[in-house]
Amino acid sequence: MGGGFQYLDLIFFGVVAVFLVMRLRSVLGRRTGNERRRDPFAGVPGKDQPAAARSPNAPLPDIAAKPAIGAGASAGTPLAAGLGRIRSADPGFDEAHFVAGARSAFEMIVNDFASGDTATLRPLLSDEVFANFSRAIEERQKNNHTHATTLVGIRGVDIVEADMQGRNAVITMRIVSDQINVTRDAEGKVVDGDPSAVVSVTDIWTFARNTRARDPNWTLVATRSPH
Repeated sequence: MGGGFQYLDLIFFGVVAVFLVMRLRSVLGRRTGNERRRDPFAGVPGKDQPAAARSPNAPLPDIAAKPAIGAGASAGTPLAAGLGRIRSADPGFDEAHFVAGARSAFEMIVNDFASGDTATLRPLLSDEVFANFSRAIEERQKNNHTHATTLVGIRGVDIVEADMQGRNAVITMRIVSDQINVTRDAEGKVVDGDPSAVVSVTDIWTFARNTRARDPNWTLVATRSPH
């Protein structure tokens, strides 16, 4: 009798184990082997699409109050008119989602440039910008230099220009961040920057997307510093 009960217990616990495994798979999903790091702008234009992907690290804090989204786009201004033309060409364009995506893209691109990760940078940048970034990375490697950027926080991410150029939506952002930038030689000596100095950096980045293409991703097409 005792052996019979033990046998029934084994069957019972086996059924419970199978049930739990099936539940976990239904909740967590199955890995197909095709997972990859998503472009931070994937899904930004469509309101019904997933929110923009973030870098694996926690989002940087906003270290200063910034204007509400679209605060500079008062009715009748060139910026408001340009955003209106983008919405006409792409009814799914959502300004708040775009700004969130631009912030994520900024964090990812700055970190990947510092680490020299050209493979990850490639799909995020236009051919011209990628060529410029690659040359800088190659020059650094040729000199046996390593570069480290610490993004301390984001002070503001704001749209300053927006318009249609043919079928392409083009948006220029002003991104203000606090950073620590250090370049070291092969022996670890600092050749540029200060590891203890936090500096405020203002970047002017321009993103573009073909509104007639199925691909929802935006790419960085120009970078500059404010005049």
